[in-house]
Amino acid sequence: MAPKPDLSLFTVTLLLLFLTLFSFLSNATAKEVHSSNNSSPFDFLDHLKCCHKGDKVKGIHDLKKYLHKFGCLDYMNHIHSNDDHFDQFLEEAVRTYQLNFNLNPTGTLDEKTISMMMKPHCGVPDIINGTTSMRSAKIKHQHRAIHTTVHYTLPDGDYKWPPSKYQLTFGFLPGTPSAATGSIVQAFAIWQKSTHFKFSQSNNPQNADLKISFHKRDHGDGDPFDGPGGQLAHAAYPTGGTLHYDAEETWSAGAKPGAMDYGSVGLHEIGHLLGLGHSSVEGAVMFPTVTEGVAYKGLHQDDIQGIKALYKV
Repeated sequence: MAPKPDLSLFTVTLLLLFLTLFSFLSNATAKEVHSSNNSSPFDFLDHLKCCHKGDKVKGIHDLKKYLHKFGCLDYMNHIHSNDDHFDQFLEEAVRTYQLNFNLNPTGTLDEKTISMMMKPHCGVPDIINGTTSMRSAKIKHQHRAIHTTVHYTLPDGDYKWPPSKYQLTFGFLPGTPSAATGSIVQAFAIWQKSTHFKFSQSNNPQNADLKISFHKRDHGDGDPFDGPGGQLAHAAYPTGGTLHYDAEETWSAGAKPGAMDYGSVGLHEIGHLLGLGHSSVEGAVMFPTVTEGVAYKGLHQDDIQGIKALYKV
């Protein structure tokens, strides 16, 4: 008579195989989720390295939208505005971007240019209405200081608060993380130390001069956010008074690896609320990009010169 199979051993072996397979699938899923959470809307730029005029590569159309968003490209009705052709208009836009960020203005998407483009960016354009840019500011404002070259910008349109509004109130609208408020209050205090403005927190946020809030994607102002790793925040020039953070970013109060500091981004956006444009000085608060894990301790001299030039104080 043949021996009976050991069913208990068979059952245990089958169970172990099932648990191993389940663990493998769970880990694979977790990796996929982690990878998805770490993706950025600017990741498409990575495979455009070394592209130049004459190329036709998938993703160039997205590059055109990127440069249009930040003010470097404005030919949306041109024959190649909606395709993946790298034409002379795009080459000039890339060259403009490179000049703004102190890069070699080749018009080619070299590694340094792509690396800069992929950094998280303020949502306020670097060039407004095609007339004001970080590049032109170097020429426009050099005469203001004999021994110092300044690189701040003052957007066309005379965006500034009238003398009757040098005492401004700010408020946090519903949905603002409690962890954010202290850092942003400190950012206002830093600007107050170096300007003629006085800031105070309002008991009624809806009636404050400056309203801070957090939003996701399309939030009704015509300038939707794009998810983690892209546009961090944007603010209205005077006398708009709105500062919007992207709620989908990874935020922290202070410097923390892999996170954006509430206060540092707030310090930058408050500069826009007061009327400053972007600076081409990489160490300045008004430089358009912010690095993860970094917290600003104060204003750069370029920021201070910019606000004094704007208000002639």
